[in-house]
Amino acid sequence: MASNAPSYRDEYQRSISDPDGFWLQAAQAVDWVVPPSQGHNKEDAPNGRWFADGELNTCYNALDRHVAAGRGEQPALIHDSAMQGTQRSYSYRELTDLVARFAGVLRAQGVGKGDRVLIYMPMIPEAAIAMLATARLGAIHSVVFGGFAASELAVRIQDAGPTVLVTTSGGLEPARRVEYLPTTQEALQKAGVPQLPVIIKHRDGFAADPAALGLNGVDWDAALADAEPAAPVPVKASDPLYILYTSGTTGAPKGVVRDNGGHAVALLWTMANHYDIGPGDVWWTASDVGWVVGHSYIVYGPLLAGATTVMYEGKPVGTPDAGAFWRVIEQHKVKALFTAPTALRAIRKMDPDAELLKKFDVGSLQTLFTAGERLDTDTYHWAGKVLGVPVVDHWWQTETGWPIVGNPRGLEPLPLKAGSPSVPMPGFDLRIVDGMGNDVATSEEGNLVLGLPLPPGTLPTLWNDDQRFIDSYLSAFAGFYLTGDSGYQDQDGYVFVMGRTDDVINVAGHRLSTGAIEQVIGTHPAVAECAVIGVADVLKGQKAVGFVVLKSGLSIAPEALEKELVALVRREIGPVADFKNATVVEALPKTRSGKILRKTMRQIADGDDYTVPSTIEEPSVIDALLPVLRAM
Repeated sequence: MASNAPSYRDEYQRSISDPDGFWLQAAQAVDWVVPPSQGHNKEDAPNGRWFADGELNTCYNALDRHVAAGRGEQPALIHDSAMQGTQRSYSYRELTDLVARFAGVLRAQGVGKGDRVLIYMPMIPEAAIAMLATARLGAIHSVVFGGFAASELAVRIQDAGPTVLVTTSGGLEPARRVEYLPTTQEALQKAGVPQLPVIIKHRDGFAADPAALGLNGVDWDAALADAEPAAPVPVKASDPLYILYTSGTTGAPKGVVRDNGGHAVALLWTMANHYDIGPGDVWWTASDVGWVVGHSYIVYGPLLAGATTVMYEGKPVGTPDAGAFWRVIEQHKVKALFTAPTALRAIRKMDPDAELLKKFDVGSLQTLFTAGERLDTDTYHWAGKVLGVPVVDHWWQTETGWPIVGNPRGLEPLPLKAGSPSVPMPGFDLRIVDGMGNDVATSEEGNLVLGLPLPPGTLPTLWNDDQRFIDSYLSAFAGFYLTGDSGYQDQDGYVFVMGRTDDVINVAGHRLSTGAIEQVIGTHPAVAECAVIGVADVLKGQKAVGFVVLKSGLSIAPEALEKELVALVRREIGPVADFKNATVVEALPKTRSGKILRKTMRQIADGDDYTVPSTIEEPSVIDALLPVLRAM
């Protein structure tokens, strides 16, 4: 970070008092075909648009311009497969050529500006190539997490209406191979488009035959060899770049739309100012392209910034062990790592003293960023101690596409606080309000809402459903976007996000945050991970119940642990929490992005109807919990 970096407070105040001026200045970092002359157009329903008179191509900004600037030989993407024990580096010149030729493959299948391309792939380079090639044509991609069930894939095909589907033979898990083509065939049948063209990247070791399945298959490699490269197609800044369906949707899926112009401006601003990453820096986001984190900070953000992005096919533990992350950092000289707290907790559970870290030189690492689940204070302190670098939590959503609250490392540094993702980012007018929409007092918990208009890069609407966008996000509090999360701000303006608003429980008339109780339980030296839910109680309305995972190699009697945790919560929060139940479990049910399925657990315990989200990492974990939850 430069010593003359602007102050956070000056930048934030300028973004709120003069949003058009602030973001038009930020937009100068983009190479425009037609530069925008206006910031936010309030007249464009349902929530206005940014840079509406500007034109650009996102793929050109992510690839071609870096080649034109003389950095074509710099590594753009490093694919590291712990599953296969292989690494491959792609220069900006090589990646630009591959993307241009695959755009030619898509064009030969009839894909043009505004058409949709559905991408169903694991963490292989071709996933990023397909995304960028779609953007090159001015088309719209929708990435579906590799391995999703056929019914989930089918509803996304129906909603997006793609011209072509791009997939591969299958994905690799630590203990198994997942065949994609039978699932693809079943999904196309269910969606009513059995002959939709399917471009297939073949991988060794998978059995399914596209022809035998009746797929209208196109071989990726053969088509690529014969393809004519496609040039970047200019689009309006307000034209959609992608649709991303939110996890756990039931019924009609909720497709978050991201536009081209605001997306490029926001991601370029965050790479420089939030993450302190620029041209030539090696950046690693340990996530998946199926999530918003993968869209923003595996593919687009680092490439727009001219950095080198690491794409990792593997797990934090088990491929082969809890030293996997440290190996990647050493091998590729990673400057900053962005991962989910659940990954750190998994590593700590298996290697609590970080013995495996001693085998690797991670001196290149300057910052560890986390998001996806609240970073508990115990994991925060552990990671900071063993790595010796700042641990920077931040908070955002699929809908926003980039951090709402964070600690901008590219600006004048701010102190870090355990338990807080820090402060609202420029552009986000964050407020904390009660149920009536009134501001709450300092340190009082309430609804986290964002003043309108939202900044560039956030969702302008939902795919084909403006009314659902308004009903879901804009109707609860006039003039504000509803995040659905609760939290509070301390006297220094630091935000503490305590969880979803439906995770606030009511015990004998007292409103309590399950996140606050989890934070206390997580400080116990035997606890690797925990979840607290509110279960219906005849006498008190709800009662707080805890589920804990022990650190690897530790042994403690469950009764003794429960007694200690009850005493700990009583001391730190008070008798009002009425916390009396803590159950030791082998694992907590999570989505593949690391979010614990607290709502599903609560529904099962209360005897309500429930649907296990399609994004669950290991369905067997929730199955193992069923007897415990139903007995409550």
